[in-house]
Amino acid sequence: MSEQIVKHAGVALAVEEAGEGIPVVLAHGLTATRRYVVMGSRLLQRSGHRVIAYDARGHGRSSPAPSPGAYTYEDLGGDLLAVLDELEIERAVLAGASMGAHTLLWVALHAPERVGAMVLITPAFDPATNDDQARLEQWDALADGLRSGGVDGFLAARAVPAAPSAWEASVVKVTRQRLSEHEHLLAVADALSAVPRSRPFEALEDLAAVAAPVTVVASDDEPDPGHPEAIGEAYAAAIAGARLVTDAPGHSPIAWQGSQLSMLIADVARQAQPA
Repeated sequence: MSEQIVKHAGVALAVEEAGEGIPVVLAHGLTATRRYVVMGSRLLQRSGHRVIAYDARGHGRSSPAPSPGAYTYEDLGGDLLAVLDELEIERAVLAGASMGAHTLLWVALHAPERVGAMVLITPAFDPATNDDQARLEQWDALADGLRSGGVDGFLAARAVPAAPSAWEASVVKVTRQRLSEHEHLLAVADALSAVPRSRPFEALEDLAAVAAPVTVVASDDEPDPGHPEAIGEAYAAAIAGARLVTDAPGHSPIAWQGSQLSMLIADVARQAQPA
């Protein structure tokens, strides 16, 4: 495993690379780090894949954006393309969770030649409700809580209950773990306000233009209400030929199981390779 810095548009992106073979790029969600796509699993590297994972701008070990608002999907998508360019990868299998999934769709719509296949994990962007004021105020409350009270302030600002009681302890534990991995918490707070105001595409109908093979992983609403299963279903319906993978009710989400998710990504990568 090696780590390097990729510079793009005033940001230094911390990039980790391991393994050899089919290139697979992992993009994490808002407030997460590069570890939180396949949850630290090394299965992809061990099964013949060149795995590239990076911290989004302002997250993990990457530097903050040059301005508080520079966390749009255009910015995030440009960063991903810069990583591909620096590592001399013309075309890759892309797997992303939440914000990462939306970033991949921006890339697929603006630079389709760079995308061999995609795995969209728990997408949450809904064009119909993105500008809802109450929704944006909740994101701003999380940002303010993080700025004023750190991790405890962020947790206190969450909508309650954020998840049913059976899952709440796990959600709080993981939230604390991943927020503790950021070098620039104030930058994460900026992202919490900016990212939810951005649009990776304008309408679901735009997804009809996605040409690459797509698998959508949608979580059950009980453990993960912040990523509605209906959104994943809508994406899969809008993208021609997309495959939809959902959870068995009452079971831990596939999106939380690194090894199972890695096996799914490996299968997508295998199918995307020319005969």
